[in-house]
Amino acid sequence: MRLALNVGYWGTTGTDDLDGMLALAKAADEHRYDVVWLAEAYGSDIPSLTGYLAAHTEHVGYGAAIMQIPGRSPAMTAMTAATLDRITGGRFHLGLGVSGPQVSEGWHGVRFADPLGRTREYVEIVRQALGRQNVEFHGKHFHLPLPDGPGKSLRLLLLPERENVPIYLASLGPKNLALTGEIADGWIGIFVSPEYLPEQLETIAGGRAKSDLTMDGFDVVASVNVSMADNVDAAADRLRGHAALYIGGMGSRDKNFYHALATRMGFEKHADHVQDLFLAKQHRDAGAAVPREFIERTAMVADAEAIRARLRAYAKAGVTTLAVSPWMDSMQERIELLGLIARLMDDEGLRSS
Repeated sequence: MRLALNVGYWGTTGTDDLDGMLALAKAADEHRYDVVWLAEAYGSDIPSLTGYLAAHTEHVGYGAAIMQIPGRSPAMTAMTAATLDRITGGRFHLGLGVSGPQVSEGWHGVRFADPLGRTREYVEIVRQALGRQNVEFHGKHFHLPLPDGPGKSLRLLLLPERENVPIYLASLGPKNLALTGEIADGWIGIFVSPEYLPEQLETIAGGRAKSDLTMDGFDVVASVNVSMADNVDAAADRLRGHAALYIGGMGSRDKNFYHALATRMGFEKHADHVQDLFLAKQHRDAGAAVPREFIERTAMVADAEAIRARLRAYAKAGVTTLAVSPWMDSMQERIELLGLIARLMDDEGLRSS
C-alpha cells in the first residue's frame, strides 16, 4: 500500500490553525508519505491550502478529497488541477464529488438532481480540458460552448505537469461505486472496513468492466481514522462524535449517504438511533450510541499491535492507498503517530511507492 495523510478540513481533527496543518504535512513529508489529502465543505477550500502546503514541503504529493462538483464549473476545475499539478511538480490527485443535497442546494445553489449524470458529464469535460482538446460538450447538464451566444470552443492554455492527471471519485452507494469504476482512475472511500470492502470493490470492478478495464492500476484510497490508547474504549471515544456527525447529521433524515452506508454494513438499528439523537440535538448521546464495533471496523484503534494487525487487514482487503487521519489529544501526539504508522508499515513490508 501507499501511505497517505488525510488532514481533512482546516478546523478539524486538531488542525484548528494553519501551523498545525502545516506541521502534519511536514511530518508526512519527512516520513515519506505519498499524498496529503485535503477536504472542503463550506469553510476552507482545497486549492488555496494545497498551494500553501506544497510551498513548504519537498516530496509529498497532494490530493483533493474532494473538490465539490456543484461549486465549480468543470472548466474551472480543469484550470485549477492543471495549475496545482504544475505547482506540485506532477504530484496532484484530483478528487471529485457531488457533496450532498444540503451543501449543493443550500450553499452553492445547484440542484442535486441526477448526481450520477452530472458527475459523468463533468468528468468527461474535465478530461477534455486537461487533455488540451478544444472543449465542446452538449449534454443534459452542461453545454459548452452555449449554443445561442458568442462563445467559442476553447483550449486550456496551461499544460499540466503530467499528460494524465488522475481523477478520483468519492462515492458510497452501489450505483455511484459502479460509475467510479467506469470513469475514474481511483476511488476515495470513507468509513472503509476491510470486512466490507470486498463487496464495494466487486461493484467497482463491475463498472471497470463496462469500460473494458480491470482493477489493475486503479487506486483504492481508504480514508481511515486512527486513535491510539492502551484502552480500546478510550481510543474509540475520540472518534464517536465524528462518526455520529456523519451517520446522524450529514444530510436530512431521508437522504444521508453515510447513514445508508452504515445500514448496508449491518448497523441499521444503531444508525437509526444515532440519527434520532443527533437530529434531536442530543449530540453527546448520539456519539455514545455509536457502537464500538462500527468504530473498530472502520478505523484503527487501541495499541500499536492492534493497529499493526489492521494495517495488514487493509492491505489484504485490496486497499492500495491508506490515507490516515491521526486523532490524538495533542498535535505532538498526532505527529508521533504518523511516524509510528510509517514504521509499522515498513516493519510489515506493506509499503509501496
